[in-house]
Amino acid sequence: MSLKRCSGILMPLFSLPSPYGIGDMGRAAYEFIDFLSDAGQSLWQLLPVGHTGAGASPYQSCSSFAGNPMYIDLYELYSLGLLTKDELETVAVPCDGSPVDHTAVEQSHMRLLRLAFGRDTADLTDFENAKPWLNDYALFMALRRKYDCAHITDWPQSIRLRESSALEKMRAELAEDVEFYKYLQFVFFRQWQALHSHAAERGIALVGDMPIYVSADSVEVWAEPEWFLLDPNGYPSEVSGVPPDRFSADGQLWGNPLYDYAAMKKDGYGWWIRRIGAAAEMFDVLRIDHFRAFESFWAVPADADTAVCGHWVKGPGNELLGILTSWFPSMEFIAEDLGIVTDEVRKMLHESGLPGMEVLEFAFDGGSDNAYLPHRHVENAVCYTGTHDNAPLSLWLRSESDDALRFAKDYLGTDELHDAVMRAGLSSVSRVFIAQMQDWLRSDIRTNTPGTVGGNWTFRISSDALTSELAENIRRLTEIYGR
Repeated sequence: MSLKRCSGILMPLFSLPSPYGIGDMGRAAYEFIDFLSDAGQSLWQLLPVGHTGAGASPYQSCSSFAGNPMYIDLYELYSLGLLTKDELETVAVPCDGSPVDHTAVEQSHMRLLRLAFGRDTADLTDFENAKPWLNDYALFMALRRKYDCAHITDWPQSIRLRESSALEKMRAELAEDVEFYKYLQFVFFRQWQALHSHAAERGIALVGDMPIYVSADSVEVWAEPEWFLLDPNGYPSEVSGVPPDRFSADGQLWGNPLYDYAAMKKDGYGWWIRRIGAAAEMFDVLRIDHFRAFESFWAVPADADTAVCGHWVKGPGNELLGILTSWFPSMEFIAEDLGIVTDEVRKMLHESGLPGMEVLEFAFDGGSDNAYLPHRHVENAVCYTGTHDNAPLSLWLRSESDDALRFAKDYLGTDELHDAVMRAGLSSVSRVFIAQMQDWLRSDIRTNTPGTVGGNWTFRISSDALTSELAENIRRLTEIYGR
């Protein structure tokens, strides 16, 4: 890992205090980058920014390549004369930290985005030529709208199995919608490029997050089924998950289709190269979610009700990782090596040379042998207070076991654990330290609670949260610990 000793903040894009109900690529995003710079930070870690499906989970996207149109800055469209002030005001909401209402946001934003599309005369030819995935994506989204967002397994068979005559008919019938979805990506990537450039100017690297799997209801599974373990009718034969552990007696049944790594290997892993290549155009650093699945992954029968009856299947390991790191030598990677970590996973991580993750909220349960305790950290790692799946520190301190908190107080030498854990992360030998924005704000609102449905991915901050005093305090601590 070539990153210098530094630190950053984990903050979802949707959590920014933009005035239209959800964080976007507008003024609040630029101001957050400026805040990071003023606070002496080097990294902004985001959650996946793909086009989400049902449930609004960033880890269940309709496409591994497309951006989420809900992140489009509507004010920029107004400044270009594509929306009116009155139209903007119909979607304005207070920036008071109220949670994201994803359903309401999508309804209101799509209405205005269609108005802007009808008024814009931009030439998309160069953009279309630069995005080879765009045609399939746009048709897929147009079909989803036609079929009222039904899962692709419920589409007519001729469309689901991509019969050429049926697709040709649909392209003609849905031509306007197809162009509309292309336009949304044109605007998204234009705005993203500008935001990324501003981050570079302020010395802030963007950290992306790549889900290990793709959604079963995605354009990739529909348009490129040859890379997935599907039956002749296009249905998954086995799906993803993780086995039972101390957190879940039934394990976790994620339901994503599994990769056909044998077919991918014959192709030279071209699909993965294209996927990482697209991410490399957007981000400076990429976190690989569920990294251990490259070594072996949990495969569950598609008709199972829980993940209990799954089994381990060998993954491509460093054969694939070596190809990706050699193709993208300037790309920094972070391995999310959490969960069930075996000696084989540790060996794969060591041989890959990628930094793993040290999570402080896992550190104080189990005594002095716990691998996450600061005295056991290594330089080639990223230390986190907690991930987006963990409670913010304020909530963790109220929900962790008494034994773990007692050990934490003894280990850190203080009863004031919030600040002590933050300082433990900043002082860690691990080259990078990242805290959730909630930890600096002392907020107890979670970004996500794994295994639950509803109420996730809605955390937002208020417009007055990012004060100059807070930036000064973060910078002071950052400088004390040489980050």
